[in-house]
Amino acid sequence: MTKYNCDLHIHSCLSPCGDDEMTPANIAGMAVVNGLNIVALTDHNSSKNCPAFFKQAKKLGIVPVPGMELTTAEDVHVVCLFRELEDAMEFDRYIEERRPKIKNKPEIFGNQHILDENDEIIGEEDDLLLNAAFLSIEEAFHEVLKRGGVCYPAHIDRPSNGIIAMLGTFPEEDPVFTAYELNDGDSDAEYREKYPVIQNLARAVSSDAHYLWDISEGGFSVELDDEPYSSSKVRNALIDYLLGKGENHG
Repeated sequence: MTKYNCDLHIHSCLSPCGDDEMTPANIAGMAVVNGLNIVALTDHNSSKNCPAFFKQAKKLGIVPVPGMELTTAEDVHVVCLFRELEDAMEFDRYIEERRPKIKNKPEIFGNQHILDENDEIIGEEDDLLLNAAFLSIEEAFHEVLKRGGVCYPAHIDRPSNGIIAMLGTFPEEDPVFTAYELNDGDSDAEYREKYPVIQNLARAVSSDAHYLWDISEGGFSVELDDEPYSSSKVRNALIDYLLGKGENHG
């Protein structure tokens, strides 16, 4: 078992609220400086910068996790993480068909840049990525699971688009989540006491970084079986942990 420091919720410059300096190369470089070993790229309702991030992470020896922060029809944010890049990109295409086609106004909401592995702009997402998709929490959960990934509520300790703030509680069924995310790890005891349903779930503490200086220093740690080593093996072990198939040693 090897200890890995993780930040599983980071936005690139593809997210309209993400700073333009949040390029795949800059994110990977800051992750190294901050002592992170596993980093997930989770832009709003899109995974289109994950291919470039994968290539940058490989150069620097970071284990990349392809993902997305999906806004469900209930206006709840959920983190969607996948075992392989191809799975995330297939889910990206699925969500693209279920996003409202409302044009972005970069001067108001920010740019939505798609970059290549050299941080060159190769495209722009025209439709605003902040709007809720035509997909319920339950549907999102099962669609991600169908693709071998894991879906869990983002920043449950925040009022903005957190599942507890939006629904008034943490659901115990439909769907039965296996993990949850905190923005502030110090709030864990409070939330575990208020919502006993989360006590046996895997926990992630992530930055939800939109600026380079917000990326976690050290992140949260989890011990994973990585022998024989490969980045794919580590990703699979991480997803298994978040699906409740592995013990949390963090």
